[in-house]
Amino acid sequence: MTSDSAGLRFVKGHGTQNDFVVLSDPAAELDLEATFVAALCDRQRGIGADGLLRVARSGALVESGVLDALPEGVTPDDWFMDYRNADGSIAEMCGNGVRVFAHYVRSRGLVDADTFTVGSRAGARPVTIHSFDDTSAEVTVEMGVARLEGGSVVRIGGDAYKGAKVDVGNPHLACVVDGLTPEGLAAVDFSAGVIIDHGDFPQGANVELLTPPAEDTDGGLYARMRVFERGVGETRSCGTGLVAATRAALEARGQATGELRIGIPGGEVTVAIREDGSTLRGPSKLVADGVLRAGWDR
Repeated sequence: MTSDSAGLRFVKGHGTQNDFVVLSDPAAELDLEATFVAALCDRQRGIGADGLLRVARSGALVESGVLDALPEGVTPDDWFMDYRNADGSIAEMCGNGVRVFAHYVRSRGLVDADTFTVGSRAGARPVTIHSFDDTSAEVTVEMGVARLEGGSVVRIGGDAYKGAKVDVGNPHLACVVDGLTPEGLAAVDFSAGVIIDHGDFPQGANVELLTPPAEDTDGGLYARMRVFERGVGETRSCGTGLVAATRAALEARGQATGELRIGIPGGEVTVAIREDGSTLRGPSKLVADGVLRAGWDR
């Protein structure tokens, strides 16, 4: 696709600085080759982003063969977040991406209500827009059930961290590290990558490091987190990772449900875990509009 992408319009946005290129493609006519996505998301060669969000009708993605079938709870008329990692690979879900996606379709008038459903490969994701304008929004996303699936270990540099395997529509290893301070978390070196057990995670996984939750001045729980995303590397935030980390943090406290406010390098969000699901509430920013020029990829 890169040879004929001149003139393609895009929007750049982010959710707590987890950033995305947004492409409007209602009829699912674009051929999103992995090489094109990777070039566009490259921070030196292209626009630069942690991932790409295609805005398309769910039914059109099935008709074009991008989806084999509609995921659970998704209707043909729903707007579908066709999410691609920065390396061009396909991912099931992105919680920060859903907030940006929902902000985009609401601010562009593609939907006319503040509550609606976004389609994703992980299934239907109901959203609520609390406030929005052309640039900023506050959005809550229904993230589904965060399922604990045992434990595993990740190696980062010379250190090993035990964590909980959590499925939030995509795989995570969420490590609540006893005694880890915000300063210690900031000092962890992700530059060499992470090493996980591929027997536990045959498709790879996102890895979260989290300080143990502590009560804040309002009596709620607060923690700090960093994340290393598969296909991307360290990012400033990860929506599904925040949900996975909250599930693991509450479990470590002997709680099956509860609410946690989490600070990440890109800002702050609130996650609530219920017996029947979870929600992620946080900001979205639409930063700029642009057009690709001829020869940008060469």
